[in-house]
Amino acid sequence: GWTGEIHGRVVCDVCADSSVGPEDHVLQGAEVAVLCITKTGEVLNYQAFTDSKGIYRVAETMPASDRWDACLARPISSFHEHCTRLGDSNSGVKFSYNHPSGYSHTVRPFVYRPTNVPTYC
Repeated sequence: GWTGEIHGRVVCDVCADSSVGPEDHVLQGAEVAVLCITKTGEVLNYQAFTDSKGIYRVAETMPASDRWDACLARPISSFHEHCTRLGDSNSGVKFSYNHPSGYSHTVRPFVYRPTNVPTYC
C-alpha cells in the first residue's frame, strides 16, 4: 500500500501583525478540513483537530494506483475564546500531492486573529 500524510499548524496572531512574536500562541482543538482527490478521481473528505502543539494530521494508506493527486486544506473554526477571526489570506491552500509513500506534506500555518487586539500590542 501507499501511505500519505498531510499536516500543518493553526496559530493565533494575537497582535494581528502578521508576524510570529512571543505573544502569539498555537490553537489547540481548532478544526481543519482536508479534501483530496485521488488519481482515480475519487474525492475524500477528512476532518482534523489540532493537538496541544497546534498541529493537525491527516494520514491515509491506500493502493498506490489510487493515491492522493491534489488536496485542499482549509480552516473551519478555532473554538478559541478570543482568537476567532481568520487571517485574510487563509481561505484555503490547494496543493498537488506527489510524494512517494511514507512522506508527508506540510501546509503553511493557518492564522486566526482576535476580534479585539489587546492594548499591549
